[in-house]
Amino acid sequence: MTSPYSSIYDAIVKRVWAYKDDRPLVKVTGSQQRTCVFGALSMDGKQFFRQYDEFNAHTFLAYLKELHRKFPRMMLFMDKAGQHHRSKIVKEYLEGNEETIKVVWFPNSSPEFSAVEECWRQREKDLLHCVFYDRFMDLKKTISEYYRTKRFRLSIIRYLLREEG
Repeated sequence: MTSPYSSIYDAIVKRVWAYKDDRPLVKVTGSQQRTCVFGALSMDGKQFFRQYDEFNAHTFLAYLKELHRKFPRMMLFMDKAGQHHRSKIVKEYLEGNEETIKVVWFPNSSPEFSAVEECWRQREKDLLHCVFYDRFMDLKKTISEYYRTKRFRLSIIRYLLREEG
């Protein structure tokens, strides 16, 4: 099971078609609002995504507790974001549940090991590239619905072994 996070801002534009001498315009709300999504995939294809307004130790702990209720015994593969491994409240929770949660840390700067990173990539392509949302709440609602209905069908073993294909 892997459980990284993703922050989402209100505009991402990778590429657009434009005439040679025209400068494309990109609409953004300018709100600087953001949302955070935590996600986990299990070996048997189950997935668990939750959206929060902030990315901090308290929201990660809330997510971790929900994840633990869904998967009472788990091996959790995580990156070393500060909210994951430096927070006192998260450390205490993990230490207090070491009989049922085994944490394995991904090497630093190694997103290729995490299948959840592929979920973030697909989300960006499906929802954020060259798309404008009039209101930030529309974006949040779309993201929530996306993770509630999308089935990723990714092989965690392939990611952990860094297999191609």
